Amino acid sequence: MDMQMVRFSFSGHELVALPQAALFWPARKALLVADLHFEKASWFARFGQMLPPYDSEATLADLEALVTATEARELWCLGDSFHDSAGSERLSPAARTKLETLTTRLDWTWITGNHDMALGSNCGGVIVPDAEIDGLMLRHEANPADPRPELSGHFHPKLRIRMRGKGVSRRCFVATERKLILPAFGALTGGLDAGHAEIIRAVGPGAEALVPVNERLLRFPLAA
Repeated sequence: MDMQMVRFSFSGHELVALPQAALFWPARKALLVADLHFEKASWFARFGQMLPPYDSEATLADLEALVTATEARELWCLGDSFHDSAGSERLSPAARTKLETLTTRLDWTWITGNHDMALGSNCGGVIVPDAEIDGLMLRHEANPADPRPELSGHFHPKLRIRMRGKGVSRRCFVATERKLILPAFGALTGGLDAGHAEIIRAVGPGAEALVPVNERLLRFPLAA
């Protein structure tokens, strides 16, 4: 995997924004991802909407490659790791084996989200509602009332711009001085415009969309 290590500072910590829609924390050898939405396709299939049933396998393959490339020792999932709380029970044998191998190999923590609030512990790892690590709050959805520096997911931010007359959409991070929202990592996830009012409400004024490209971190101011 081509690793582009785009480093930046957030609340006194050096972090790395990865173009694969993940965050790496070198000091902890920690990989952070949000909104994997495992088993989203099988959830829709129950209601008659048939989608290719390979989303979990594809997401796990991408995650495994990133763990290997970064040599991560910790992995933090910032909520909505499964599309619903029973999603882990629908994993294929191959996907379950791959996931259990990863949760055994790493110091793995699941932070619950609105989709998987009642997530069971049958895939390994530790399940918590949120966590405070080295002065950073890790949770699923940004809390505008919490002044502590915070990493979160939930919104699946995407930057949508026009270049040379064509619309371009890229997964992005959204950052202010104290808030950092990760893009969705899952293979079958949509996205919300990074400048949407709900995202701006969650992070406050001064928000920027961050897009790692060719070992550079492009910054796009977002209107309030």
